[in-house]
Amino acid sequence: MTTNKELSLPLWRRGLTRNVVVLGFVSLLNDGASEMIYPLLPVFLTTVLGAGPAALGIIEGMAEATASLLKLYSGYLSDRVRKRKGWIVAGYSISNVIRPLIALSTSWLHVLVLRFSDRVGKGLRTSPRDAIIADSTPSEFRGKAYGFHRAMDHSGAIIGPLAATGLLALFQDDLKTVFLLSFIPGLLAIGMLLFGLKEQTPEGVRSVRPASFSPRSAWNEISATFRKYLVIMLIFTLGNSTDAFLLLRAQQLGVAVGLLPAIWVVLHIVKMGFSVPGGIFSDRVGRKKVIVTGWVVYALVYAGFAAAEQQWHAWALFAVYGVFFGLTEGVEKALVADIAPAHLRGSAFGLYHLIVGVGALPASLLFGLVWQKAGPAAAFSMGAGLAVVASLLLSLLALPKPLNN
Repeated sequence: MTTNKELSLPLWRRGLTRNVVVLGFVSLLNDGASEMIYPLLPVFLTTVLGAGPAALGIIEGMAEATASLLKLYSGYLSDRVRKRKGWIVAGYSISNVIRPLIALSTSWLHVLVLRFSDRVGKGLRTSPRDAIIADSTPSEFRGKAYGFHRAMDHSGAIIGPLAATGLLALFQDDLKTVFLLSFIPGLLAIGMLLFGLKEQTPEGVRSVRPASFSPRSAWNEISATFRKYLVIMLIFTLGNSTDAFLLLRAQQLGVAVGLLPAIWVVLHIVKMGFSVPGGIFSDRVGRKKVIVTGWVVYALVYAGFAAAEQQWHAWALFAVYGVFFGLTEGVEKALVADIAPAHLRGSAFGLYHLIVGVGALPASLLFGLVWQKAGPAAAFSMGAGLAVVASLLLSLLALPKPLNN
């Protein structure tokens, strides 16, 4: 519920509490540090370490699987101990201390260990971080808060590659130096968390028995509506394959390899620009309407990629694709916060992230198989179809009023 202090703030500041702003800038710095390295990682593996595509697949597969599982358990544990800051600080610290050490790798196995450790950090922090944003924000401003956080994250995804490009020019394409320098924004992120983030316990939670550390018991305690929402999310995720396929399709349509980073930056600029408006819109008209609209935009974009024939189609579709993210990324999380009880909020975000993570692997495998057997038009049409099905199911789901705790 909105407090008198909140109402005294200018309209643009309402909902952007201290914790939300701190976590937004932390995400900007962390993602900036991350994006200084990971766009260059395939080149580093192949040209410096002599590894092949199979090594990259093993590294990324193990890393993302680890993150998905830990997001589930870190959410449970933050509910059980009723503390979130420690998990968030530990997660960001692990990632930002470990990540620059990739520069010292002499084998792809070293990169595997370091990338695995980096994703351990992501797994530890993500669900508690999403939960503390909800803990710190009145229900009527949650869409705006999550939208702000996503916008700052995307800002880092723009700044990081640009910084890496400048540093590569300065240090004559020395990848290892760029990797080591990523420690600077990472250290600033850790400092902001230590001195800026405040533990936040919603009213009434202290009187609630801590959640049992058991996925089954937490699943049983969470409402049937939330479970249905997760099933619908899984259906959508099965049609939401890796964006690498979009880049491959853009290349097929005539976008030069040298321009692929530019089209990627365009995507992130649109994501950044629409994240806050999308969140504010959901605060005013309801989460479900905005998510369904975003999923319909996704279906149209994928149908567009199926039918596209010219290079400019790829640029236009990538820009519209950014609108989908602005309407859904933060709003989906705000909906989790709306319908999950406060004492199980970390657990709820853990389940949400697990469903999205579990669905991502078969989604990409299925998409790639259909592409290989029937062509890109069939694969993109399949993704569009699953998005339409998920949109219809969500539009029929009866949602309760947002919880104010």
